[in-house]
Amino acid sequence: MTTSELWSQNILGNYGLPPVTLVRGQGARVWDDTGREYLDFSSGIAVLNIGHAHPHWLERVREQAGKLAHCSNLFINENAPRLAEKINAHMGGGKVFFCNSGAEANEALLKLSRLHGMAKAGGEEGKIYKVVTCENAFHGRLFGTMAATPQEKIQHGFRPLMPNVAVAKINDIESFRKLVDDETAAVILECVQGESGLTPATPEFLRELRALCDEKNVLLLCDEIQCGMGRTGTLFGFEQSGVRPDAFSMAKGLGNGFPIGAMWCDDKFAAYVKPGMHGTTFGGNPLATAAALAVFEVFEKENILDNVKRLSPAWRAGLKKIVDANPELCTELRGVGFMSGIRLSEAPAPWIAKLRDAGLLCVPAGNNVVRLLPPLNATQAELDEALAVLSAVFAAK
Repeated sequence: MTTSELWSQNILGNYGLPPVTLVRGQGARVWDDTGREYLDFSSGIAVLNIGHAHPHWLERVREQAGKLAHCSNLFINENAPRLAEKINAHMGGGKVFFCNSGAEANEALLKLSRLHGMAKAGGEEGKIYKVVTCENAFHGRLFGTMAATPQEKIQHGFRPLMPNVAVAKINDIESFRKLVDDETAAVILECVQGESGLTPATPEFLRELRALCDEKNVLLLCDEIQCGMGRTGTLFGFEQSGVRPDAFSMAKGLGNGFPIGAMWCDDKFAAYVKPGMHGTTFGGNPLATAAALAVFEVFEKENILDNVKRLSPAWRAGLKKIVDANPELCTELRGVGFMSGIRLSEAPAPWIAKLRDAGLLCVPAGNNVVRLLPPLNATQAELDEALAVLSAVFAAK
């Protein structure tokens, strides 16, 4: 029986049947079970920011697995506080909660918003808990995060949802002014909307939103799960605008493939959380935090952020040239840095299949965007190779 047949017979059908079975990866490349090689510009959906099987990451994970993989949060492990210290040092203070995924990290943000609402209401529970999210947002598929993800394909079949979530428009501060009021606990947004089509929040909008949240005593919560960990050229997406959120979520690239999520929050809001209010069995275990520490070490040793800043202009210029050369098919270049996409005039799935057949892996975003997520340590030659494949496939329409 083939691997595909085993998948079809034994895996829940929420993903459909993937077209390729991958068995090995190295750097920016992967190989399938037939030996076919691909340039991987999906990066596990913005997870493998330092590429597949990075030697330093492998060394750290193997070493830790041989020492202590798990001990629960009933005991201190050496790595979790070291990782939290790195994040807090970058932010100039704060506290970190570790979990296992992006949806869990966003769920922690929403729980923090409830505690802030209770504080606003003078300690009265259930009075102030409104959350304002953005049209086309994606924050996860748990019950809280699903309510903050106003997409029918995510919410259908699971109503009633968490109540009192209002929807405004990204980059439209007036739509937020109409909704953010004295009954609002928090605003949550992605600084670059990933799943819905790579729409960045403008720096001007984020600065206006920060001022509005300050005026109304509302938490500004940033979802950095996809746009964080260097993908835009700064460690976190909100740094592009100089805005500091009250709390934000991390996952994906934080562990480079090892499952880990995290929530950072400012010290004044961290004080809301008391023992027993939130927790996780696996979150922050020594193996997961060793993987994330290795990512930070690679970022520092190999100047990963500088690589993104240095190569992004030519990469995006090359993508823009492809868009301009195919005006009937390609309508717009989207995104920021190494979180870029080409908007099409038709559904992206057939084109993603053609690109895969030509040796380039990428993923869709929204209804009409081909999303390109190279590892952050991709070389100029690898970026040029991807541009050549894109150009040839789109030109052969």
